[in-house]
Amino acid sequence: MDALLIEYLPILIFLGVAISLSIAMVGIAYFRSTSAPSDIKLSAYECGFAAFDDTRFKFDVRFYLVAILFIIFDLEIAFLFPWAISFHKIGWFGYTSMMLFLGILTVGFIYEWKKGALEWE
Repeated sequence: MDALLIEYLPILIFLGVAISLSIAMVGIAYFRSTSAPSDIKLSAYECGFAAFDDTRFKFDVRFYLVAILFIIFDLEIAFLFPWAISFHKIGWFGYTSMMLFLGILTVGFIYEWKKGALEWE
């Protein structure tokens, strides 16, 4: 039983060092940081409208459309990496199915582009 526990000793040491370093870094950052909020620092960032305003107002939905398009094309890249790694094993069927997938996404992107969803006024 003692030999089994000794095998877990490096893992416990690693966890202890990781936890203590994490606590030390967060603690140092908390105590050494200065807080000087200003109007510029508290202004809206990447959302297109003020964060602390009345919640019942009209806003442009194009920001959310661009965000959804980014997620779609980000997921496309997530599908391309495993496909590229296993390309030599999947053969022509894998190639044609990925080209069909990319073609459908390209048609969707061109449709959004022609509709003006990516244009800011």
